[in-house]
Amino acid sequence: MQNFENFLVKNLPVSKSIHPVYEKALHQMLLAGGKRFRPALLLGVVNAYNPLLQSGAMHAALAIEMLHTYSLIHDDLPAMDNSPLRRGNPTLHVAFDEATAILVGDALNTYSFEILSNAPFSDYTRVALIRELAHNGGLNGMVLGQAIDCYFENKPLQVEDIKFLHTNKTAKLIAASLKMGAIILNKEALGAMLYNFGIKLGLLFQIQDDILDVTQSSQEAGKLTNNDEAKNSFVTILGLDEAMSQANTLAHELSKELSSFDENLKHELSALLTHYINRHI
Repeated sequence: MQNFENFLVKNLPVSKSIHPVYEKALHQMLLAGGKRFRPALLLGVVNAYNPLLQSGAMHAALAIEMLHTYSLIHDDLPAMDNSPLRRGNPTLHVAFDEATAILVGDALNTYSFEILSNAPFSDYTRVALIRELAHNGGLNGMVLGQAIDCYFENKPLQVEDIKFLHTNKTAKLIAASLKMGAIILNKEALGAMLYNFGIKLGLLFQIQDDILDVTQSSQEAGKLTNNDEAKNSFVTILGLDEAMSQANTLAHELSKELSSFDENLKHELSALLTHYINRHI
């Protein structure tokens, strides 16, 4: 992912303004690292079939990372999770102030679509990418999941409702990352298959996060842990043992599906996915 890191640094948002810390705040969470999981999924799909499109695909990968980073900044706000730590650094409302954190999140959200609008693809492909990211990251995707998560704090949900919550909050953006790779390749059937795979992968990712929240220290996780007692996490509702069992079941299903991918796709995604599929163990 070094090429992606270099591309990110070269394309950091720039603001010509009199604000003393706005640009620094815009860059802080982007430069703090992170898994870069969603960009890696998109770039892996593209590289499996047409490596010559990697340069253009970087724009879509960066747009996903910008939108994901905005969601983390807002998720950490006092009105939501009130977390002081993210990616091993103070969260923006702690390092600067709450208004700055809100506005930086807003800026990264909208900038992600500006990046996509300038990507070196046909108008048709650009619009399809923008639609996919907006649909899965917006009112019927990640934002919906976050709204449900916040509203039902201290109000336990049924397991199927928790799955609906986290399908929207977490899984849809992961699924969109895979599908956007297929959109760049103009492979519609591949996109549908990868989207369904990505929903399962995103649910596993969330169950794993819930497990790690109670089994890792804040220093190990790079963010505040043991902070989900009021939330509808898989661990708080099911207990650690049952959450582990569900994670193991999903991990087995995903490993089996991954092994059925064609050789090019399996080669590109196996190292990344094998690590993440088994990270709760």
